[in-house]
Amino acid sequence: MTDTTALLDFVCVSADEGRPIPDAATREVIGYAPVHTLADLEERIAGARAAQPAWQALGHSERSRILNAIADEIEANSEELAHLLSREQGKPLDGPNARFEVGACAVWTRSAADTVLEPELIFESGASRSILHYESLGVVGAIGPWNWPMMISVWQIAPSLRMGNSVVVKPSGFTPLSVLALVEVFNRHLPDGVLAAVTGDREIGSAMAAHPEFDKIMFTGSTATGRKIVESSAHNLARLTLELGGNDPGIVLPDTDISGLAENLFWGCFINTGQTCAALKRLYVHDSVYDEVVDSLARIAESMPMGRGTDPGMVLGPLQNQAQFDVVERLVEDARSRGARIVTGGEAATDLGPLFYRPTVVADIQDGAALVDEEQFGPAIPVIRYTEIDDAIWRANASEQGLGASVWSNDVDKALAVAQRLQAGTVWINQHGTLNPSVPFGGTKSSGYGQEFGVQGLKAVATPKVITI
Repeated sequence: MTDTTALLDFVCVSADEGRPIPDAATREVIGYAPVHTLADLEERIAGARAAQPAWQALGHSERSRILNAIADEIEANSEELAHLLSREQGKPLDGPNARFEVGACAVWTRSAADTVLEPELIFESGASRSILHYESLGVVGAIGPWNWPMMISVWQIAPSLRMGNSVVVKPSGFTPLSVLALVEVFNRHLPDGVLAAVTGDREIGSAMAAHPEFDKIMFTGSTATGRKIVESSAHNLARLTLELGGNDPGIVLPDTDISGLAENLFWGCFINTGQTCAALKRLYVHDSVYDEVVDSLARIAESMPMGRGTDPGMVLGPLQNQAQFDVVERLVEDARSRGARIVTGGEAATDLGPLFYRPTVVADIQDGAALVDEEQFGPAIPVIRYTEIDDAIWRANASEQGLGASVWSNDVDKALAVAQRLQAGTVWINQHGTLNPSVPFGGTKSSGYGQEFGVQGLKAVATPKVITI
């Protein structure tokens, strides 16, 4: 083990007990993650069930106080958490990456603590009234992804705790150490058993989805896995929040000032090196500004520093794992074979490391190409030309997925008119993928269901109760 930190030492086990976790950029082993069993899962579920009533009994005010203390603890350990995240996930420390993600963990924890959720007076007539209350569900199972492992875990954990639930969290097998470190920081302020982590293979995740002791399952990941969770959870009727894959479209209208929005466009596509569910995945551009958009994206892509995340000044990193690297490479090669124009990138950056792929802009490509129709989840953006807005909207909506979408224009009224016709849980104007802890977020169609963040997010991890007098 090299370049260890106190938190890393705390969450790792010995080499003969655990599974090696590589540095995403160099593939050197940075630590060994515990390999938990189904018996370990049962132990954590039992502990969470036993701890939950007392945690619920503390009340909103005390739980909120504890969550704010946890946010302080995250900030106090932010640099250590960011370095571990950067090495394990691959995202650079700088830019909208590792330090940004750890900071977001503190922000979202505070938001869960401070968001007001009052009982709602639903009906009143004379002496009769009905009031809607929200109470704890019980035990929440949280299954997280590898792309934003800490931040998305907080999206699941913090509101669940705020509402009086206990939580068992399972991180991705690709990024367990950073989530284990985050759970350790949380548990410095929580009663025993209220929050527990379990690591392991898909057997653990499948068992969680089917386990009768979970009152709620929260999952962020692929649509295919989400469908399996729905099937597994059906017999015990666990509530579900599913944030699944996205093949987000963006539409650039002809009146758009490209020079003023080009960098927003770039980061909409390439944040976290494209490994973001709600990143811009396919860009439809009007013929009148098509060449300007393509050239601007390529110019910015070529100027962005890419390298090992712990090196100063980097803003783009590697693909996190070999499987995702292979997906990106396959989709770009398919586009090339179809005659699409690789404006920049289109190849592995082998001089930087085994899983680096240069930021890629692909022009003169159409719907039907795999790079357009499939979610690439990496640093490659197809730019598709259109002439009629009705055609662009139809193509944008043709995907089975509907997580996010965006419209780009200097005329807000025109942009709003297009946004209202797009089938997505969130539609941004002149930005893409920006999230606010107070604003609900969730998908439509095969991108899942249920909402997170703000008041709606708190309601999603609670059970409604109507009291009629």
